[in-house]
Amino acid sequence: MRDNNFLTEMNARHLWHPMAHPGEMQANPPKIIIGADGVSITDLEGHTTIDAVGGLWNVNLGYSCQPIKDAIAAQLTRLPYYSAFKGTTNDAAIELSVRLAGMFGPDGMTRAFFTSGGSDSVDTALKLARQYHRLRGEASRTKFIALRKGYHGTHWGGASVNGNPAFREPYEPLLPGCFHVPAPYAYRNPFDESDPERLAALCLSALEAEIEMQVPSTVAAFIMEPVLGAGGVIAPHPSFMPGVRDICDRHGVLLIADEVITGFGRTGDVSGARHWGVKPDLMCLAKAMTSGYFPMGAVMANDRLAEVFEGDGGAMIGTGYTYSGHPVGCAAALACLDETERLTLWDKAAYQGARLKAGLQDLATRHDAIGDVRGEGLMCALEIVSDRQAKTMDPARAGRIFETTYKAGAMVRWSGTNLVMSPPLILTDADCDRIVSALDEGLGAVGAA
Repeated sequence: MRDNNFLTEMNARHLWHPMAHPGEMQANPPKIIIGADGVSITDLEGHTTIDAVGGLWNVNLGYSCQPIKDAIAAQLTRLPYYSAFKGTTNDAAIELSVRLAGMFGPDGMTRAFFTSGGSDSVDTALKLARQYHRLRGEASRTKFIALRKGYHGTHWGGASVNGNPAFREPYEPLLPGCFHVPAPYAYRNPFDESDPERLAALCLSALEAEIEMQVPSTVAAFIMEPVLGAGGVIAPHPSFMPGVRDICDRHGVLLIADEVITGFGRTGDVSGARHWGVKPDLMCLAKAMTSGYFPMGAVMANDRLAEVFEGDGGAMIGTGYTYSGHPVGCAAALACLDETERLTLWDKAAYQGARLKAGLQDLATRHDAIGDVRGEGLMCALEIVSDRQAKTMDPARAGRIFETTYKAGAMVRWSGTNLVMSPPLILTDADCDRIVSALDEGLGAVGAA
């Protein structure tokens, strides 16, 4: 049985936390979560809150999905592990590759390469993009372009294309040949343009100008999240991603859709790219692929790439991971996809996302700390400011609201000036209203203070 005093005393003493200052974690120890049920979590003190973060964008089916747990247990009994490297495979990996090709067939995806998570998937996609051009005799195409404020994981390649300096600067020099263009972020942008459609056009012009500046024959791929997640839940105008596809096609540049967050229904469609009517060349998947029950990811590729890699002039795919195609992960993913499709989670995300966003917009009429409300499907964010007119950033105020909201009954994610919500897609009306109510109380407590 756990010793609560021991856990409290040792909290952050020997464990370094991702995306956190070790000293700060020791001075202000993180919340110790010891239980979860449905869409709620419970901490060491017995305080239960609705999990409006959904783990980390990934627990789409909540914490009580018995079919996934049963699939994991059965697979552990039958075959807990075997390598998928050259010469061997397993039945679950084969079945999952077929299921994913079916699910993402409307996006043009026909091949799957399995990874251990999102950062693996991004690095693999960047490698495959370079190799594709090399196989076609265009070895000069080595550069990558991405959006400012975009987030693509923590591996060397992903960190290099990240659009937030906080994730790059401590580890530079990183991968050379990575460049960034403005994101279609209507609330804050270098063009001082608040109209989303005009802003999209300006950002597309910036992308094309950057490709031409770098010389098109040297650019391998453009990578983007269909809806920017960690950068503050930035949903572009519907014209943006189709415009990106057109520019990439005209210059021979591959389009990589980073669907680590947006895949499997969160935006209100099966994929974020499909939400905007776009077929990418490569698609990065992870997170909700197993609803967080097992570390698992994939890179999907279209026939355009498959023909080159599988043709006479093809070559070995010289990258992979010990746990690529892990049979337990594949079994978990298969069960997760069954439930995702049975419940049509993308429809639930669209419905509850609209309800949540409406509730947040109502809060903005009553709390001057809210500078902006953003969202697409069940991805929502409040940008917290100290002065609405001047749009003055106030991360400290956001932190206080995070704490008071947690006490009021909802765990949201505090990221700089943003309070981000990405709850499980099985959310009910009552759950949705509870998140809004907790935020209302949390905002009110900080305002009163």
